[in-house]
Amino acid sequence: MQTILITGSNGQLGSEMQQAAKRFPNFNYIFTDVAELDICDKATLNDFVVENEVNFIVNCAAYTAVDKAEDDVDLCYKINCEAVKNIGEVAKANNVKAVHVSTDYVFDGTNHVPYTEDMPVCPSSVYGKSKLEGEQVLMESCEEAVIIRTSWLYSSFGNNFVKTMMKLGTERDNLNVIFDQVGTPTYAADLAETILNVINHESFVPGIYHFSDEGVCSWYDFTKTIHRIANITCNVQPIETKDYPVRTPRPHYSVLNKAKIKSTYGISIPHWEESLTKCINLIHNS
Repeated sequence: MQTILITGSNGQLGSEMQQAAKRFPNFNYIFTDVAELDICDKATLNDFVVENEVNFIVNCAAYTAVDKAEDDVDLCYKINCEAVKNIGEVAKANNVKAVHVSTDYVFDGTNHVPYTEDMPVCPSSVYGKSKLEGEQVLMESCEEAVIIRTSWLYSSFGNNFVKTMMKLGTERDNLNVIFDQVGTPTYAADLAETILNVINHESFVPGIYHFSDEGVCSWYDFTKTIHRIANITCNVQPIETKDYPVRTPRPHYSVLNKAKIKSTYGISIPHWEESLTKCINLIHNS
């Protein structure tokens, strides 16, 4: 039985990987976070991979605090770039395949058609630049690597936009939400399932892939749908990006084209509203 090492397993994607693993019992899983395994320490990582006879490394660890990253540059690059290089070099040295999760923030968000994997990258934030550099060092150090870019990730685990809007919707009578940034919400459970489908596929085809749920919406549309599904009554008003100043610019358009992962790995992808309903039901029942 092949062994999959999952890093960052306490985060929302790592937590969903633990749930998805139950549906793929043909693998042995090792779930780790920084307390069990520091991926910033290459020697420790290498010893762990050798001792546990690891066949795949799935890296769910990431520094994702977009605004904080502008000040916390060193730590952001350490986790999103240096640790990823360690994974690539250790994977290469031990004939291990790697799956790494990246982001729509590698693009500048000025497009008007869904981004394909070969479109020019141009990150405008420290976070985006660190994630792009992580992609590059992994591809340079390990030929047997799959990189999956995703967007607007949420889950019933951890803190995320869905939970925040549910909380604020019950605490406030009015909310202002941006309507001129467009993308696709992605249920982390769907991404976790896709990662294991990639590993379980008859052939492992390295490269960069895009994955999000199907469909398109603004943050305003997303919020309205969250409240409708969760039966929350709140007056949600659409506002422009300029009326909600943040430290770091967000992509205005971050819709990802998923044709490559669908054709290469035979992945079927649900619509974001369908997955959102599942997630909110889980939150209500937890």
